[in-house]
Amino acid sequence: MKSNSDAGSRKAPRGDAHAPASEVPNLSRLVEVDNIPDAGLDISVRADAAERAAIAEANGLVAVESLEADLDVIKESAKKFRITGPLRARIVQTCVISLEPFESEIEAQVEADFQNFVEKAAPRARSARRAEAEAEPEPSFAAQLDAPDPVVNGRIDVGALVEEFLVLSLDPYPRKPGVQFEGAECPGAPDEPASPFAVLKKLKD
Repeated sequence: MKSNSDAGSRKAPRGDAHAPASEVPNLSRLVEVDNIPDAGLDISVRADAAERAAIAEANGLVAVESLEADLDVIKESAKKFRITGPLRARIVQTCVISLEPFESEIEAQVEADFQNFVEKAAPRARSARRAEAEAEPEPSFAAQLDAPDPVVNGRIDVGALVEEFLVLSLDPYPRKPGVQFEGAECPGAPDEPASPFAVLKKLKD
């Protein structure tokens, strides 16, 4: 079974090497933004056996047999970066109906924008900073969703990005191909109303 997905919307900043242990990604490939040339970078991410096992355990999968992505890191400006590229994975999930393990292939398109928000500016008086903060309106929820992820500590974790898009592409209710849910017939279903006499006869029988 093959799943094709663009992974929908996603907003989770990546690249923090000092994140709490519970938030440390199972797949990590750090890229220093200062080392990204103007022409950009081509990066191949291949998860090894230990990384795949950790991702499977964290997401309730039987196994992640392969996970790879070929990414283009595009330098749009000195502070803005765009990452795109195809993701491919082969996973083993448990069917929610038959409880049998089955293999699936996942294909998704990684797309994410990052921006380095760190500014080296002269220090300002506390009163000036407070006045500026009070004058700035709170960004809307939609604007926050559309905003780029921050570059943290001068790095982007493209491995964590690949893991994130894989997780977003997983079917939360996986069903093995060909397996059907056999529901019990219900007397009086909307498409075939049952008469009171028919119901009494079924109860008597």
